Amino acid sequence: MRNSIEPKALKYIAIAISFVFLGIMVALPLVIVFIEAFSEGISVYWEALSDSYTLKAIVLTLTCVVIVVPLNAIFGVFIAYAIAKFEFRGKFILASLIEIPFAVSPVIVGLCFVLLFGNSGFFGAILAKYDIQIIFALPAIILASAFVTFPFVAKELIALMQEQGKDEEEAAISLGANGAQSFFKVTLPNIKWGLFYGIVLTNARVIGEFGAVAVVSGKIIGLTTTMPLYIEILYNDYLYTAAFAVASVLSLLSIIALVLKFIIEKYERQ
Repeated sequence: MRNSIEPKALKYIAIAISFVFLGIMVALPLVIVFIEAFSEGISVYWEALSDSYTLKAIVLTLTCVVIVVPLNAIFGVFIAYAIAKFEFRGKFILASLIEIPFAVSPVIVGLCFVLLFGNSGFFGAILAKYDIQIIFALPAIILASAFVTFPFVAKELIALMQEQGKDEEEAAISLGANGAQSFFKVTLPNIKWGLFYGIVLTNARVIGEFGAVAVVSGKIIGLTTTMPLYIEILYNDYLYTAAFAVASVLSLLSIIALVLKFIIEKYERQ
């Protein structure tokens, strides 16, 4: 019996086209980033990375990751649990709201936060009264990053939980477990790899988010410039080597996320 009805020539053509396309569109830009980053030597590269503004951009980016990823993981788990395991009024609306970050441009998201929390925004007068700074500060960057990355954990887990069904939870409850015990001892272990996968995707997007953060941050160097924003500033100031040096760090973080994604998928299939 033949393994495939497709002609072998078509198979090799498809594979070749895929590798050529990915090589040009993905691998080649990454190679160029590292070539340009080290074009003036390791000393210049290290000098660019050890610059105080670069370090502040890295710290700010990692701060966003530390806050946003756990926040979206927690809410993503509970929203997915509610949608996949229960029937209630408004379920379709809740499931639809999760799709909004995919449908709305990140720039529009940033603008909406400015209109809400800016000095002339809806809550501007109240925030000014209590001297609370959101726009052009860390809170706005966190809000924008959380909004655009919110769906990743929830979307991953909804499909997984729906596929798994409710049988194991119902069996646990029938044996005397309460709701919390059923969740932490049955549901959570069953979704651990899907949760890790969603976290990796969320982490990668937070690190690389540009559009929404660019609007709400004000791009104040040393204060509100994340790594993607600082790369743009360096490049626009013709500091190409420094820009590519910071970009190489950003690329390394993305590659690490990709490797983690591969490992998770490998263990998930076992």
